Amino acid sequence: MTVFRQGFFALLMGCIVVLSGCKANIEDYAQAQPKLDIFTWFAGDSVAYGMVQDHSNKQTRRFTVKIRGDVAGDTLTLHEDFVYDDGEKQTRVWHIRKLADGSYTGTAGDIIGTATGHSAGNAFNWKYVMDVKSGGSTYRLTFDDWIYQQDEQHLFNVTSLTKFGVEVARMSIFFEK
Repeated sequence: MTVFRQGFFALLMGCIVVLSGCKANIEDYAQAQPKLDIFTWFAGDSVAYGMVQDHSNKQTRRFTVKIRGDVAGDTLTLHEDFVYDDGEKQTRVWHIRKLADGSYTGTAGDIIGTATGHSAGNAFNWKYVMDVKSGGSTYRLTFDDWIYQQDEQHLFNVTSLTKFGVEVARMSIFFEK
């Protein structure tokens, strides 16, 4: 390997190491207020408005979601009714459990396996895998949701959708009580 190639390879590996350490950590939000308690915030009725953008940031879908949250002990059940801009309707029912260590797990009919979540300050990070249909094909994507409480009535959510670790789409959602 030439000196140039060795130097280029070292620089490339250094950039990968640095960039891989640039992800947000839930503990970065430990002091942020107002403190988000998803069981309290989602109890009752809320509505959300969202959009999906592809890898080039082009908006590809818009949707509205009516949400009803019911809390029973350590479980939050979210009934989500989606209506997309093309008329498609979809329902998802989440069963989210708060564990003794303060973390969360969740299941829903169209989610692959179990979702995991962590909360700190005004933020909640929720990760799961789901099969997504697009253009006649189905893609298994990893969702990395970051939900932030703005005030008592509003939440913002930014989600990275990845395939093999590469972001293929981004979703933004605005929740309102």
